[in-house]
Amino acid sequence: MRYLQTFNRRLRQMREAGHLSCQDVAELCGVEEAQVISWEATDARQRTYPDVSELLDFCIKTETPLEDLLDLAEPGNCGQLELPGLAFSSSDDLSRALKELEQEINRVQLSDEEAELLRRFRKTTAENRRMILQILGN
Repeated sequence: MRYLQTFNRRLRQMREAGHLSCQDVAELCGVEEAQVISWEATDARQRTYPDVSELLDFCIKTETPLEDLLDLAEPGNCGQLELPGLAFSSSDDLSRALKELEQEINRVQLSDEEAELLRRFRKTTAENRRMILQILGN
């Protein structure tokens, strides 16, 4: 996700600059502290991303511009923001575009069950992984 490549670092920097704990951010966004910790994870395999409403809650409640958290090609270009699979100008319906962005984030984000299966798969022996892949038909 091109727009969220440095999100984890930017969020941590903003949180620390504002003297906020992960629990404080969690309360602002209406999520568990563990979720905020996963947003800031340095290991991309363990990192998750907030949904649009959580991201906007953080921005509104901390008075942080959204573009400070996203990787935009041209900072300060307010005329047009390109998002995965769409582009809109300030005259278009922003709520529709944000909904599409949230759907894209949800599409690529692993469920808790999928993440647990992946963690277990990675921790098992090479022989067990080979057998699992054989069972799955790969």
